[in-house]
Amino acid sequence: MRKLLAALAFLASPTFAAPCSLTEFEGAEFTLCEVRAGEDLRLFHSDAQGGLLGSFGAVNDLLAAEGKTLAFAMNAGMYHPDRRPVGLYVENGVERAGIVTAASDGNFGLLPNGVFCIGDAGFAVIESRAFAAAPPACRHATQSGPMLVIGGKLHPRFIPGGDSRYIRNGVGVSADGQRAVFAISDDSVNFDTFGRLYRDVLQLPNALYLDGKISRLFAPDLHRSDLGLPMGPIIGLAVPRP
Repeated sequence: MRKLLAALAFLASPTFAAPCSLTEFEGAEFTLCEVRAGEDLRLFHSDAQGGLLGSFGAVNDLLAAEGKTLAFAMNAGMYHPDRRPVGLYVENGVERAGIVTAASDGNFGLLPNGVFCIGDAGFAVIESRAFAAAPPACRHATQSGPMLVIGGKLHPRFIPGGDSRYIRNGVGVSADGQRAVFAISDDSVNFDTFGRLYRDVLQLPNALYLDGKISRLFAPDLHRSDLGLPMGPIIGLAVPRP
């Protein structure tokens, strides 16, 4: 009941102090983190010398020079063994990796996949081939796949009751582009359950899978900082240090 009330408050309240909260869906627990357009949401990969950041702590050290810190962060897409992004990656307006539109093996190549874009006017999740045909201006962007929800519909390849279950994370965007909701499952779930969380509970028309199995979250208000091997792209909300 406590988690249900927290979820209802998360959905109903236009603003709240902590960006992250807990909810439950079909017996699985999730952590949800919401960002509004105009807040300082960024992608992080390397420092000024090109050295991999790879961890939430390294991102916080980088932000300290600006007098800022992370309100929350999570891994932001798939990466090669050397931690280079798989697919499009734009950081601070600079394209560091190009878009990939071909089908391939693995979750990334399970078309349609998509791009999460942070622009001056708000957020968007856009199918990759549509993005390539008419690229919008993105201050930050990361490509991943598969899409979870496309125009209010689940990805056509999702299987209800599918037995591929992992800890997964993703991002969905409201129809007006003014809200982005990041979710990470705290229990192993399949794609169908994760997609329906975005479509049916969060009621977001477009959502993108970021990754699974290695998914991690930093949420200091929840006293959470997941540990693991160095990551590739990281996305985080920067706020002034207390």
